[in-house]
Amino acid sequence: MIESVGMMSDIYELEQIRRRISERYRSDPNIRINVSLRQPKLRLSNVPVKITGVYRHIFQVEEASPGQTKRHALQYTDVLTHSIELLDL
Repeated sequence: MIESVGMMSDIYELEQIRRRISERYRSDPNIRINVSLRQPKLRLSNVPVKITGVYRHIFQVEEASPGQTKRHALQYTDVLTHSIELLDL
């Protein structure tokens, strides 16, 4: 029973994360992020990005780098586990 309470809490927190990202996407999609992921390997530190899409399980960001735009699909669960930190949210 305790495990199901923890799962419900995680689901609620994921919904809160998705809601905050959605609100930011609509109001001002430009944010700064830290990312430390192993799969796919991605490391970003205090990088300005633009939220370009918000979906059920992922959100997309674009990193404006010189010469080429890099797009990343990120998971809300990685925000929950602190592999992704949204600095301006």
